[in-house]
Amino acid sequence: MTDAKALERAIAEITEVAEGFGLDFYPMRYEICPADIIYTFGAYGMPTRFSHWSFGKQFHKMKLQYDLGLSKIYELVINSDPCYAFLLDSNSLVQNKLIVAHVLAHSDFFKNNVRFANTRGDMVESMSATADRIADYEITYGKDRVERFLDAVLAVQEHVDPSLIIVDSDGEAGESPQLRTTPYDDLWALDRVPGKDARQQTPARKKVPENPEKDILHFIQEHGRELEGWQRDILTMMREEMLYFWPQLETKIMNEGWATFWHQRIMRELDLTPAETIEFSKLNAGVIQPSATSINPYTLGLRIFEDIERRYDHPDDRMKQRGVEPGSGREKMFEVREIESDTSFIRNYLTKELAEQEDIYLFGKRGQEYRITEKDFEKVSDRLISSRVNGGFPYIVVEDGDYLRNGELYLAHRYEGTELDLPYLEHVLPHLHVLWGRTVHLETIVEGRKICFSCDGKKVTRRAL
Repeated sequence: MTDAKALERAIAEITEVAEGFGLDFYPMRYEICPADIIYTFGAYGMPTRFSHWSFGKQFHKMKLQYDLGLSKIYELVINSDPCYAFLLDSNSLVQNKLIVAHVLAHSDFFKNNVRFANTRGDMVESMSATADRIADYEITYGKDRVERFLDAVLAVQEHVDPSLIIVDSDGEAGESPQLRTTPYDDLWALDRVPGKDARQQTPARKKVPENPEKDILHFIQEHGRELEGWQRDILTMMREEMLYFWPQLETKIMNEGWATFWHQRIMRELDLTPAETIEFSKLNAGVIQPSATSINPYTLGLRIFEDIERRYDHPDDRMKQRGVEPGSGREKMFEVREIESDTSFIRNYLTKELAEQEDIYLFGKRGQEYRITEKDFEKVSDRLISSRVNGGFPYIVVEDGDYLRNGELYLAHRYEGTELDLPYLEHVLPHLHVLWGRTVHLETIVEGRKICFSCDGKKVTRRAL
């Protein structure tokens, strides 16, 4: 039997086993690709995306690590309907079996987790159309000019808000409420001080936005006065792409843990030879190997899901009082998969016992060495949760789009104990100036003091508040 036929039969068998476990995934499309193609897709994030130097830089880094044997991407799965899975052509049959089981679980997660409910199933085609439009703009306005604008958008692309409900522009047009008139208005006006009404009726400056807005890209897209039509179009398309990727940032630990849990369960159902079992065990051990300096999302997600199944299959008295039925572990896992994100997943299901079992701790630099600084469960859990809030990115909002009544942009960092990377901040502000076209300010906390950084397009300055 040829390798292709063997893989085809394995895919059919694994799909049947996965469906038997209750996984509900999109129709699947599998492609076997050489390393260059896999790493290109990995760098770009999609098979069809616009060209940019940052993707080439990422490709070179990933491909070099592969060539030196430092890392290897076995597969790439795309959240779409149908769901595309790309397999490395140098994979063995056992590796491909594990990968097929893994990507089926990813597809199930994409289809059923609430965070992905609003992602577009046709994003592959949409990104291809975006790439074509950007290529046309490069011809019309010059490649260098378009690339500089893309640099600016990509520098702040994470600052979107997937929960934002876009209101039609007609609905946003604010009008002062009109006073209801009656035949007796002249009587009610007898005791009014002359001139007072005129002052009261003078409309105050309408603050834009009325409330702090998290979606910086959308705010600039809607209110940027200096944007040309093609720039606004690119900004809109880039925001749509980031909204597509955002749920993956919010569910990294859950998604990988879910896929790892199921590839283990599915592989155990297959009739593997002793040699194949050993190969699978080695590969799986490499996937879930804990790291001493960072969280392995595959491992943490897997352990939490395993713990959920164990605890809900064999509930203690306290859980039984809450109505938990013995043997409900698998049902609870599917419920968690559907409604949680990384932050709620860790907050609600990472137990003190599991954290101690997995030896999760905080560490920091003390002198010339890195040392464990905290093992208290509450503090470790809080830090882990805070690292997943907002996809792990700083929470920055638009406070004023007409600061000093001069059309300047005023942003504020919602400080929660972690300072911004100041060199990075000073590199990003000029990009924001490119997008807004006028002076940009950012308020944050540095060493316990409020500091405002400003960029007028020529230099970045700071002042204490």
